[in-house]
Amino acid sequence: MNSLNPIPQIQDALNHPPLQPYLSDLEPDQSTRKARLSRQPTAKSKRNNSTAKRLAKTNQMNYQQWLEVRKQGIGSSDAATACGLNPYMSMLELWMIKTGRMQQNIDDESSGYAPLYWGKQLEPLIAEFYSLHTNTKVRRVNAVLQHPDPTQHFMLANLDYAVVGSDDVQILECKSVGEHGAKLWRDGVPLYVLCQVQHQLAVTGRQAAHICVLICGHQTKIFKVTRNESVIEHLIQAERHFWQCVEQDRPPSVDASESAARALQLLYPEHVPLQTEDLTENPSANQMFKQLLQEKQQIEAHQQHFDEIKHQLQMLMKDAERAIFLEGSVTWKRAKDSTSLNSKALLKQHPELLQQFPQNKVGTRRFNLYPHGE
Repeated sequence: MNSLNPIPQIQDALNHPPLQPYLSDLEPDQSTRKARLSRQPTAKSKRNNSTAKRLAKTNQMNYQQWLEVRKQGIGSSDAATACGLNPYMSMLELWMIKTGRMQQNIDDESSGYAPLYWGKQLEPLIAEFYSLHTNTKVRRVNAVLQHPDPTQHFMLANLDYAVVGSDDVQILECKSVGEHGAKLWRDGVPLYVLCQVQHQLAVTGRQAAHICVLICGHQTKIFKVTRNESVIEHLIQAERHFWQCVEQDRPPSVDASESAARALQLLYPEHVPLQTEDLTENPSANQMFKQLLQEKQQIEAHQQHFDEIKHQLQMLMKDAERAIFLEGSVTWKRAKDSTSLNSKALLKQHPELLQQFPQNKVGTRRFNLYPHGE
């Protein structure tokens, strides 16, 4: 977002080194090793005793009904996206979902890749592990919660578990990440997860949460996140801005992600032939176009330089498959020979096959750049 960029404020408000685990790398011989975070609740946060409203019960809901309830506001897993901090989803895609222009992606279990499915299956096991290693009880919260302040009605939350009988920590968030997501946890809790948990603390009025994360199915870490009023203030500001975009049916700012590209294709799937949008009198648009031309020239120059260095290294490699260097290696291998169907030649001799076996492909809009003189 151009007018409101919460990333620097949220990062400054956190003002911490990479979070260290509350319980780290829990193996049988390490289960007693603890390293508590130094940050403690502030006096202001201790006085916050607000209780969230129960917007809807979830124990009788199916997944589609749950998604419909979530359209009424910004859930805790939406918080980072609404602030432009989610590496997996853009603000524009979330806006498309909240305004009913897109259906939220539900994992297709038949494909063999279903992180949402496995996340739900593993959640009770992660919670059980947490209880055993912290000697605390947890219980499910079968409700969509809503912020008690009417001016922040758009803030919703689904908690994985509540921690029972603890004055120190009241919320448990369970996570399971695979090899692709594991790198985001190397230095502690990723920023987008911190936003999710601070959002939960804002909605519930609670003081602290534990995040129990299962990494690649065999490594478990528990992190403590303490309520931070400054972070919450910036989250509320950014989320209110996003929800105004939803209520006013006004698209938010876009970013460079694939998520934004997908959303743009769905938002504006067709072009009007011969219609031209005249932006010559728009200074901001003309500045962006000038920057686009400069970026294109830099990309072409970098690509040319990259290819030149690559060719020089190939000359040094000669017949070798791999070359090693102080900082890594490269390979230069020939692909295996293969045989494929020459569909153009086949259709030329048997054009009737196109009618018998048609395959329709939906066209997408292509973005082409034409500087003056080209």
